Amino acid sequence: MGKLLLKHKTVFFGLILIMFMFGVAIFAPLIATYSPYQTSLSEEDILQPPSMQHFMGTDDLGRDLFSRMVYGSRISLSVGFVAVAISLLIGITLGAIAGFYGGKVDFAIMRLVEIMMCLPRIYFILMIIVFLGPNIINVMVVIGLTSWAGLTRMVRAEFLTQKERDYVLAAHACNTPDVKIIFKHILPNAAAPIFVSATLGVGGAILIESALSFLGFGVQIPTPSWGNILTVGRHYIDYAWWLMLFPGMAILITVLSFNLVGEGLRDILDPRLTEYR
Repeated sequence: MGKLLLKHKTVFFGLILIMFMFGVAIFAPLIATYSPYQTSLSEEDILQPPSMQHFMGTDDLGRDLFSRMVYGSRISLSVGFVAVAISLLIGITLGAIAGFYGGKVDFAIMRLVEIMMCLPRIYFILMIIVFLGPNIINVMVVIGLTSWAGLTRMVRAEFLTQKERDYVLAAHACNTPDVKIIFKHILPNAAAPIFVSATLGVGGAILIESALSFLGFGVQIPTPSWGNILTVGRHYIDYAWWLMLFPGMAILITVLSFNLVGEGLRDILDPRLTEYR
């Protein structure tokens, strides 16, 4: 598997970028040159362009943008992975139950999936956030609770295919408990598309969090987030370009990295493609 990842250039490039972002998030206190919350009342420090003192300039309160960007990576990655973990828990559970048991259970779950997929997701998320209140915990949970429908359909399709295989029929013949068949026998054989979906989902969750924070319904200032840095930057876009450029590029590169890895894994794990084997 490792050799295949190295052979696939887009996956390798995406992994390098993701590892870099993880390094920045983990070692944020060592990398940041200032406190992300440190403000300044001096006019010379407010909206200062990039310089040797402030690598990415300062914002409207004189806070060092580089430090806020570094700590903002923790927010984005945390939201992405926690939201996807919630989505995986719900999607795999419901998809496995629907695909394995079928019948009325399958019918009920798939109707619920169809309802979720018909809802305009961003408006639905905004409605829930307004009701619960904007903070990072609510953002993580809401994104996760609204992004499981597609995964459920995919897991169900995999289970419908796998449960007719000989190894599953043999497990039934040996009176193996259903839970063991689902999680020990079928799920590992359906893991490839789930892993691809999860990788792509992290990028999507980061993008949604950034959009919510930009609109003021996500992570709240003064907590640094790439989205709320963009919110501040839009008020000064005419002469403080760095407040829009750097967080925008960070979001673009991070989401692109996860998409590259996800698309590459899809190519590698697809048995119909032999280019990377």
